[in-house]
Amino acid sequence: MELPILERAAELIAAIAAHQVVIVAGETGSGKSTQLPQFCLRAGRGVDGMIGHTQPRRIAARAIADRIAEEMGCELGATVGYAVRFTDRVGEQTRIKVMTDGILLAEIQRDRMLRRYDTLIIDEAHERSLNIDFLLGYIRQLLPRRPDLKLIVTSATIDTQRFSEHFENAPIITVEGRTYPVEVRYRPLGDDGEAERDQVQAVCAAVDELSHEGPGDVLVFLSGEREIHDTADALRRLNLRDTEVLPLYARLSSVEQHRIFQSHRGRRIVLSTNVAETSLTVPGVRYVVDTGTARVSRYSHRLKVQRLPIEPVSRASADQRAGRCGRVAPGICIRLYDEAGFADRPAFTEPEILRTSLASVILQMTNLGLGDVAAFPFIEPPDSRSIRDGYMLLDELGALQLSVTVPSKPGATVTDRRLTKIGRQLARLPIDPRMARMVVEADRHGCVREVMVIAAALSIQDPRERPAEHRQAADEMHRRFAGDEATSSDFLSFVKLWDHLRARQQELTGNQFR
Repeated sequence: MELPILERAAELIAAIAAHQVVIVAGETGSGKSTQLPQFCLRAGRGVDGMIGHTQPRRIAARAIADRIAEEMGCELGATVGYAVRFTDRVGEQTRIKVMTDGILLAEIQRDRMLRRYDTLIIDEAHERSLNIDFLLGYIRQLLPRRPDLKLIVTSATIDTQRFSEHFENAPIITVEGRTYPVEVRYRPLGDDGEAERDQVQAVCAAVDELSHEGPGDVLVFLSGEREIHDTADALRRLNLRDTEVLPLYARLSSVEQHRIFQSHRGRRIVLSTNVAETSLTVPGVRYVVDTGTARVSRYSHRLKVQRLPIEPVSRASADQRAGRCGRVAPGICIRLYDEAGFADRPAFTEPEILRTSLASVILQMTNLGLGDVAAFPFIEPPDSRSIRDGYMLLDELGALQLSVTVPSKPGATVTDRRLTKIGRQLARLPIDPRMARMVVEADRHGCVREVMVIAAALSIQDPRERPAEHRQAADEMHRRFAGDEATSSDFLSFVKLWDHLRARQQELTGNQFR
């Protein structure tokens, strides 16, 4: 079956040629990610600079670059290349460069005018991550100074009007329809009068139901790594015939992530976080099981900490997940919640800028030279109170210095904020600024190793498991790391736990350690 976007190829190529900014909206499976860069080539782009194509995740960047190179009949790293953290396959002949949005954002520090590109495609803009909002704001400021630069913003069909208004009513082209139909079934926990099942049992039951529907792989969406490992263990205990269980999450190495694209016999069950939600076709997937939840980074104004609670995903995210099984054949999506619960969810995910600590946002913006957060053209500007709190925290941490200049206009002053030496150190550490400040201060006191372990433990969900049915046994096992009364502390117990893990890692094989 032909990709839906190919029917609109002539219209899209003409729009790219005629307008500086084009918004392309289309459901999952329409072919946006792989075809738009090729349309840009046909529109004469990629001559005075590369066509830069951004993705929110590195696994999607590599997979899309692979697919475009295959369709164009060229070797990856030649006409089509990709760049993600720690890997750069871009050569002198590269005309299409697929990269994570973080890579493009980092390039702004070295090349303010982005002269290496004559066209930029910002894909999956509806995800509204901080990186995407930074890029859209920065490029909006850049476009008047680079009239030769073309911008294409692609999104699912939600809220595209907001993107259009951000770029002075840029034209919107909508590509209808996914490739194949998807049947959605609701199987809420405790359905059909059963006793309340837990999520792992519900996933196993859904996989069993789908096994009777015919051949095809299953993609299961879970909220985090712990849930993935628990579910993988349960599925492997079922000893399903000719079935391989594979995990997929952001922290896996590129080699481990790429296993999902390798050919295989029998059935494969891929257990994934929301990294597989967009821009990624996992070959052979005919079925999806959606638990309906994800870990969402959210700042608590009361506790003044960034948290990672498990929350229901939005309707848009749920639809994206369902669409993953409509890419290669008609699919079935089993949702482990009810239809009323789906209708009650928010239409789309709240932008990251509205649910994160602005101290870290201000720190990164100042480091990148993006100017004052209050004046930056965000699609949805953050609350002024949150901005004030962010600046106050960075001042307390010694990360900012103020320099006041008096311009030529009488009575006018300009306040410029710059990073101190400490601020530049904090900006390089990918954790909450207060945690980062602990690490920087620890360097003066000769205890960096211990404080890095503590800061890492405080930046994630508690790594210690306490199953409800074995709470006492868990407490006994964890008591090994508590230390004696003189040295007992929750913080030092993390260090002892880390030392224990490192010792076991050296003693055991990889599978035994996992």
